[in-house]
Amino acid sequence: MIAMQYSFTLPADYDMGIIDRRMRERGPGTDGFPHLAFKAYLSARRGEFGGQENLYAPFYLWDQPEGASNFITGPGFQALTQSFGRPGIEQWMVWHAETVADLCNAKFATAERLPIEPHADLAALRAEETERARQTGRKRDALASISGFEARSWSLVRFMLYADMPLISGDGQIYRVGHMSLPAAVQAVARR
Repeated sequence: MIAMQYSFTLPADYDMGIIDRRMRERGPGTDGFPHLAFKAYLSARRGEFGGQENLYAPFYLWDQPEGASNFITGPGFQALTQSFGRPGIEQWMVWHAETVADLCNAKFATAERLPIEPHADLAALRAEETERARQTGRKRDALASISGFEARSWSLVRFMLYADMPLISGDGQIYRVGHMSLPAAVQAVARR
């Protein structure tokens, strides 16, 4: 599995209603996308939940790299780049991914990025991060708990989805979820 995220920082006076509308209208276009475990359409507003910037920042979890490649080379991503420009895309190899059946109820997300210390024991760190993701997800009633690493900058990502506003501390970013794209089989169960 791989996780990926790109982010657009928007002007302080940007009408974020435009982003909300975009997520509602275009979000269903990635529902059932091949190899997509989920896509969380995320936004953050300057001044809300301690946020410093207006952001549009989707987060993806792919069960195969082929899905990410097909998306990035496809018409949906091309339309995005025509509207906002071509973003840098962060990608992480997933150490742990845990989701629950009612993932479609996600309304909030958190993301933390942390450096990996030089000469860290990566096997031990992976075990610690996997256990932390499991325990934190259960304690905080998370709908999803993702932990992964990026080897170019040697950093970790900790990503979580919630139905209710989470209580967090630290330097993590809090987002609102505008739409959740899920595999077709998961959507069918959610509609029942």
